[in-house]
Amino acid sequence: MSPRRATGAGPGSGEPTFTERARREQLVACTIELIASRGYPAASLAAIAERAGLSKAAVLYHFGTKDKLTRAAFEHVVSRFAAYVHERVDAAPDPRAALVAYVRAMVGYQQANRSHVRVITETLLDDAGGTRLKTPGGHEATGRLDGLVELLVAGQRAGVFREFAPRPVALAVGGAIDGVVAAWLSDPDLDLDAAADELVEFTLRAVDA
Repeated sequence: MSPRRATGAGPGSGEPTFTERARREQLVACTIELIASRGYPAASLAAIAERAGLSKAAVLYHFGTKDKLTRAAFEHVVSRFAAYVHERVDAAPDPRAALVAYVRAMVGYQQANRSHVRVITETLLDDAGGTRLKTPGGHEATGRLDGLVELLVAGQRAGVFREFAPRPVALAVGGAIDGVVAAWLSDPDLDLDAAADELVEFTLRAVDA
């Protein structure tokens, strides 16, 4: 059976073939590598095509514009990140353990996937100082904050967390995680494992009943 038939794709089906999907995955991987190593501005269509061993026209055939390709790279990274965190949170036996798992997973994934962190920050933040959001609120488009709010509310309902306004606390916890990871990115000698331990302690002291 041919790849086209195996995937249910064919002329007029509107679905990409096996080969087209593989090529798109290759281009996304090359885009991630370029942004991580050289920054967002350097990840031009020509540079991506060169790294992939393709023509610029071939890149345009699959994605149309640089924005669409970099968005695909961003979504790939974020989906992997989210799946990693969700898997560990879902495996926790209770709301308190789930919150601890969330903090450790947020730090652990970024520690193990530095290139993915660079893609996220390069995509969401400006190119000058790396501190101002290109699109205000864009960093929460993935629903990360809402997921943390749900964990906090679950703990309150179970009686293991004190009464507080969940969203501001979620912002504080998320900001603390982001701050520690940002410090580690600029100073790789920072002991991120020890920092994760302190983040867990900080978070539990903030919410425990």
